[in-house]
Amino acid sequence: MHKIDWISKLTSRKWWTSIISFVTLMIIAFGGTESTATKVASIIMAGAVVIGYTIGEGLVDKQGANGDIVIDASEVATLTTEEEEDK
Repeated sequence: MHKIDWISKLTSRKWWTSIISFVTLMIIAFGGTESTATKVASIIMAGAVVIGYTIGEGLVDKQGANGDIVIDASEVATLTTEEEEDK
């Protein structure tokens, strides 16, 4: 059986757009107003932003804990120069 990559799904804008479309169309199909559908879509999108940000930050933190962070050499040179100037 194929395993679903939930991290990829939860951070995908296309997936959230399809969820919002489905939910808002269902609201309208069952007699809800356009205003209600818009409010629900806004709530779903706000939740998607929070979920995507949280997962993204978690992945960055995990890479940092594993020592997988890449430091740009130009940043190191700048920091070293600044430290020398402070002396």
